[in-house]
Amino acid sequence: MGRAEERRARQKGARRAKRAAKSGGIRRFFTWKWVLGYVLGLCALLVGAFFVLYLWVDVPPANAAAKAEANIYKYSDGTIMAKTGDVNRESVPLSKIPKEVQHTFVAAENKDFFSDSGVSFTGTARGLINTALGRGKQGGSTITQQYVKNYYLSQEQTVSRKLKELVISLKVDQQKSKDYILAGYINTSYYGRGAYGIQAAARAYYDKDVEDLSVAQGAYLASVLQAPSQYDWSAAGPNGKRLVKNRWNYVLNNMVEKDWLPKSEREGMKFPVPVEPRPIPGLDGQAGYFIKAAEAELLKAGVNENEFGAGGWTVTLNIDKKKQKALEKAVRTELTDKLDPKKRKVDGDAQVGAVSVDPKSGGIVAMYGGAGYTEHWTNNATRSDYQPASTFKPLILASALENGSTTQDSTPITSSTVYDGTSRRPVKGSLTGFAPPNEDNKSYGPISVQKAMNNSVNSVFAQMAVDVGLDKVKSTAIDLGMSKDAGGFDVRPAMSLGVMGASPKDMAGVYATLDNHGKKVTPAIVKSAEKGDERPQLPDPTNGQAISRGAADSVTSVLTGVVDDGTGQAVRQQGQAVAGKTGTSDDNKSAWFSGYTPDLVTSVGMFGELKGVGKQVSLKGTAGGGRVNGGDFPARIWAAYTQSALNGQKASKFDLDTDMGAAVKPPAPPSSSETSESPSSSPSASESTSESPSSSPSSSPSDSGSPSATSSGSPSAPGSPSAPDPSTSSSDDDDGGVLRRDQQ
Repeated sequence: MGRAEERRARQKGARRAKRAAKSGGIRRFFTWKWVLGYVLGLCALLVGAFFVLYLWVDVPPANAAAKAEANIYKYSDGTIMAKTGDVNRESVPLSKIPKEVQHTFVAAENKDFFSDSGVSFTGTARGLINTALGRGKQGGSTITQQYVKNYYLSQEQTVSRKLKELVISLKVDQQKSKDYILAGYINTSYYGRGAYGIQAAARAYYDKDVEDLSVAQGAYLASVLQAPSQYDWSAAGPNGKRLVKNRWNYVLNNMVEKDWLPKSEREGMKFPVPVEPRPIPGLDGQAGYFIKAAEAELLKAGVNENEFGAGGWTVTLNIDKKKQKALEKAVRTELTDKLDPKKRKVDGDAQVGAVSVDPKSGGIVAMYGGAGYTEHWTNNATRSDYQPASTFKPLILASALENGSTTQDSTPITSSTVYDGTSRRPVKGSLTGFAPPNEDNKSYGPISVQKAMNNSVNSVFAQMAVDVGLDKVKSTAIDLGMSKDAGGFDVRPAMSLGVMGASPKDMAGVYATLDNHGKKVTPAIVKSAEKGDERPQLPDPTNGQAISRGAADSVTSVLTGVVDDGTGQAVRQQGQAVAGKTGTSDDNKSAWFSGYTPDLVTSVGMFGELKGVGKQVSLKGTAGGGRVNGGDFPARIWAAYTQSALNGQKASKFDLDTDMGAAVKPPAPPSSSETSESPSSSPSASESTSESPSSSPSSSPSDSGSPSATSSGSPSAPGSPSAPDPSTSSSDDDDGGVLRRDQQ
């Protein structure tokens, strides 16, 4: 062997020795026992770390976004009127979601939801790895994990958030029922179209409440959760529509597999194409007035203001969609279309408020608050800073009848009692001097209460209020629904002209109580309210007897004369019984008509308000006319609305328990001998000769007084009932209710 070969042999041996030494070292440290020990140690370390994490991480409070909800407002028929709040979410209890619809979500996301531990370790591990590698959002989470992410955590994609999700999901699964978790998941998920939660989604995609969803529709909503924007049928391209249909089929097939859906039913299902998206209604138009009025009612009923402000309430109103449209149209056609503020400055100052009530239920079925909440924030229907004027007069008569009151000479006050209707006649029996003028300073002389109501004779009702007792009049008014805290409601003779403050809502309640035979009606705009399983106890709108039926029905009977033969003739309707009263306030700052049929009560107020300032001003000259009386625009609005609102209904008559007033059939004419003995048979006859030739009930002998009604003295005795004067004539227009400030 040469020296070169020897050298190569030594080098080769050295390399072998080196490899052997290296191999032996690795084996010493990486035998299978060592590998197993390393794995077990690592597992123990991970378990220990997870245990520490489990102890360290608590279930946090819900995040603000998850709790944010809209308040939903609906018409009486259940259709949505408006939503308030930044988040369109309305949580519903699981009991409202059909069982089959519940199963669509489980079939779509987590078939083993009802039996799992709340987490998917493989899915979570895959998510952690993908998140760490920056691969973005990954699926594989259970329903519990998705609920935890939505309700307790955030949507950020980080390893720490995924670990927290795992721990909290385990704890939530242990602490909460599966139904609780499923309800939370369904109510917090985002479905697209701005809808959070299944109720908002049901409305957005199928225009129905969740309890009315079909299985097919539920399966679509469960499918759309995977990719709301891509799977929204109205915006999806061909590929998106194909994918959501595949997903829909997948959900239904899983339901069949889990025996949640019969195979035969599954085979007959067709894909439920959603409706086109529509904007969410807001506070514009009349809706803003409704919402604020409803909120005020609920807070008064005890609902916590902060809780209500947090959202999640479904509030159903008594507003009838058809009647509401009729009221808005009546205001437009009878008044606002005739206004031209550019031509007449006063036209820009005219405001209208109206409230219409079902007298049997007490529900506000229609309300007009003004031009629109975003244009005129004060609700004209509920404002009480204007005088109701002569619409207050029926309350004086109601108090007289309820209290069995008499005149100054002890004559019982009835519809046929005769008073002195001389304008500016000083009242008798009052410590406070008062001599109110009649409309146009017209004197009537001896006049029956019925005729005085028909023509709204101020001097008669000023004296009657004193005869009854001003304290008693105020008490009756409050019992009927007037606010005891109304401005100007002072116990003084001027009260008889309605100089206190009142709203159309107040007056609608008063007249509804009369219509309801004296049973108290407090108009309510809220029909029901609920948040999840919470339902506040709302007061009964018709509760308690305010005045006796006899007194209420007698006033109703008298008020039919105002319509048939007095200042309210503009509202007469063929065959339909109507009772009502006009009113025009001091300096023509307000004009009213409050009236009713057996089925509907409506009060319309027209107010002069300096635009942009809020100061009360005169309505005179509105729409190019002169003085605005209650028998003018308010009565015409009332008539147009009532005719439309009752269209299709059979004309009705009042069921009255009374023997007085214009609605009562007149008795047989007395014999000649009776006539000569009793002057009381002549008042109505003489009065009727001066009225219009219509054969209305109010011109009948039923208006005449009994012998005692005319036995108290001559017409010249102020404040005393008087003998009839054949020359008496009726007023040619509204009552006016006029009282200058210096005469109050």
